[in-house]
Amino acid sequence: MKKPQVQFVKTYGMILVGAAVYALAFDAFFVPNNVAFGGVTGLAQIVNFFLPKVPVGTLVILFNIPLFLLGWRLLGGHLLVTSLFAMTCSSLFIDLFPLVYAFPPMEDKLLSCLCGGVVLGVGLGIIFLQGATTGGTEIVARLLKLKLTWLPLGKLLLLSDLTVVALVALVFRNVNTALYGVVALYLSTVVMDWALYGMDNAKVAYIISDKPDEIARVIMDDLERSVTYLQGEGGYLGQPKKVILCAFKQRQIVAIKETVRQMDPNAFMIVTTSHEVLGEGFGSYHGGGL
Repeated sequence: MKKPQVQFVKTYGMILVGAAVYALAFDAFFVPNNVAFGGVTGLAQIVNFFLPKVPVGTLVILFNIPLFLLGWRLLGGHLLVTSLFAMTCSSLFIDLFPLVYAFPPMEDKLLSCLCGGVVLGVGLGIIFLQGATTGGTEIVARLLKLKLTWLPLGKLLLLSDLTVVALVALVFRNVNTALYGVVALYLSTVVMDWALYGMDNAKVAYIISDKPDEIARVIMDDLERSVTYLQGEGGYLGQPKKVILCAFKQRQIVAIKETVRQMDPNAFMIVTTSHEVLGEGFGSYHGGGL
């Protein structure tokens, strides 16, 4: 089998697994324990409450049609095809699982929403890593990320879903249901961001010092991290300055700070969090586009 064919099978196979995990979270933890679900699936859950004969999965497909038409123009054909596959599979699994096994409610509702949030986040992470979505608010989050590129995808998804959770609370007239749903949704976005960006988020340091070469040498030799010099200028005296730019793993932050302190206690250092760093020593460029 040729490499493109292998990648094709791998991509859609992983989407299938992610869709099954996503549906499992809904059927096993959310529905039997009356935990509010966000997104289009949450809207379908509301309609199903009033029209129980209409399956949730079928409603999800119907609600997604206009969103996919919008996504086609703004996000491109590849995302549409993979997302259609993910949405269809997850919707079918949502309707299929209850026919195979009737999931009983858990005695501890908090435990159910925690477990549901983790499983949901894993499923979404698997799907998003393949450059797909399950439709609904996931497409909305993708569209928002085109403008709000600095925000993690999970946080954008959370914002979109909270509106639906609030609506579920109004329809079911149960605040606890919505609060449990908020907890589950937040946990799912945390888990999903871990899957997308890694648990060990990278840090980026900007170091302004009178000893830039000495600090850079120690960082490269002892900590095995590359550095880049940026050309700066002091605002007060107008003197040229070498600004050290260095990306490193979060666990190395103590070593970086201690190195700078020892070399130049008067150095000015800014440390920021980077949700994704690609290149040697960090993440790979291969995989789903985010």
